[in-house]
Amino acid sequence: MKLSVRAGLSGVAAAAVAVGVAEVVAVLTGALSAPLLAVGGVVVDNVPGPVKDFGVRVFGVHDKTALIVGTSVLLAVYAYGLGVVALRSWRSAVGGIGLFAAVGVAAAMTRHDAGVFAWLPTVVGAGLAVWVLRLLLDQAGADLTARTPVLVGATTGNRPDHDGVRTARPPAAPDPYGKDRRGFLKLLGYAFGAAAVTGFAGRWLTSRQAVTAARNDVVLPVPRQTAPPLPDGVQVPDVTPYISPNKDFYRIDTALIPPQVDPATWQLKIHGMVRNPITITWEQLLQRPMIERYVTLACVSNEVGGDLIGNAKWLGTPIRELLEEAGPLPGADQVVQRSVDGWTCGSPTATLMDGRDALLAVGMNGQPLPVDHGFPVRMVVPGLYGYVSACKWITEIELTRFADFDAYWVPRGWSAQAPIKTESRIDTPRDGGRRSAGTVVVGGVAWAQHRGIKKVEVQVDDGAWAEAALAATVSSDTWRQWSYAWPATAGEHSLRVRATDGQGVTQTSTPAAPAPDGASGWHRIQVRID
Repeated sequence: MKLSVRAGLSGVAAAAVAVGVAEVVAVLTGALSAPLLAVGGVVVDNVPGPVKDFGVRVFGVHDKTALIVGTSVLLAVYAYGLGVVALRSWRSAVGGIGLFAAVGVAAAMTRHDAGVFAWLPTVVGAGLAVWVLRLLLDQAGADLTARTPVLVGATTGNRPDHDGVRTARPPAAPDPYGKDRRGFLKLLGYAFGAAAVTGFAGRWLTSRQAVTAARNDVVLPVPRQTAPPLPDGVQVPDVTPYISPNKDFYRIDTALIPPQVDPATWQLKIHGMVRNPITITWEQLLQRPMIERYVTLACVSNEVGGDLIGNAKWLGTPIRELLEEAGPLPGADQVVQRSVDGWTCGSPTATLMDGRDALLAVGMNGQPLPVDHGFPVRMVVPGLYGYVSACKWITEIELTRFADFDAYWVPRGWSAQAPIKTESRIDTPRDGGRRSAGTVVVGGVAWAQHRGIKKVEVQVDDGAWAEAALAATVSSDTWRQWSYAWPATAGEHSLRVRATDGQGVTQTSTPAAPAPDGASGWHRIQVRID
């Protein structure tokens, strides 16, 4: 193994130890002060809208994992280079580690609610990185103390200094192949092992501090109004389940790791342009009248035919009642919601008070909210895309004006107000699928939350539109399944679907990207019939 390769691997190992140890220190200073998460959070907050759309389109609900993996790969490449640089200039390598530390500290200290010691994980990690790198390079056979910079143009023998005086070249470093190779590999393995242990230990300790135990102890209150029973025939065979299981419910947000909010210390502050500011504790919230409702949520990043949409039974207290108690002042046309991590969204005040079942939710499908989906409390609003209404881990509601405040995604090019568009999707058969000639059942879902679905039509090969059979549904706030018995003949066929909402408006055929207020167009698939 060449000395340069040993040096590069030493740099990667040193960086791994730094990141792993930083995870352990971050148990004390807050999970988001760990350098990878801090830097990743800055990237999420500042990435251009088109890049964010690309990430969601390619990686879907795994976009955050992809970001962390990508950041880790870039760090490994950077660390490998520092290891090689250290062979020629130890000071430059230390400076490179210092640059890494500066970026990590800046990212950690600028996160929302950063503590006074948010810099500590990165600094401790960087200090260990210097020590580990030097230790590994010494074992690798590098003679860091004897090396001097090589001047441009120098060849062999003595070389001139800046005054033209020739100085002796330092003696050549010992042959690295003659060094204790086994000892180096063993030490390298110890370094990577220590990085893995500390990294996983940090994550484990963070999880031990998490709210899992507190969530398990939550007993949901009995609702004053239970959700209406599901009618017979809500489910079409081979179509997405009418009720999305919690574990399968899509997750799109800006949190690299879900915030851990202890319900014992949770409070909701309602303030701003109100006559009567309110602060509610967890116990007080659970004592309020609760209702159950089925509501379908949709992400604005959902492409035509996409799966960033889900339906669940939510338990919560009506937002309208809370707002009426607070008493919005004239002109307060926006309800800004703030998450514990500083994320914001803004909903029209009129929408939250028009009688729809907008909820401050504590339960999902009969269980306390999963941590990934906002435990202990989140907002659920039928008919609005999530980025303007579905605040998870909510701790604050402020009444203000759209003219006075732009929520998180608005300065990034998204619309301030975003009602969900009428859309539909084909679930069966799948795009590119094959079926036998004869009757083929085409099925899928359609949605227009708070307006409902009145009609769904299917078109085969640019022919006439045929009306599909609508399945039963529990309310206009959920999606609706549909089916169409297609007399399929042999060959390649194109199928399209469109829906008409409860107000008689048919979804547009005009294609539009998700930005700035939701995708549009007709979902189309290709099927081969044998």
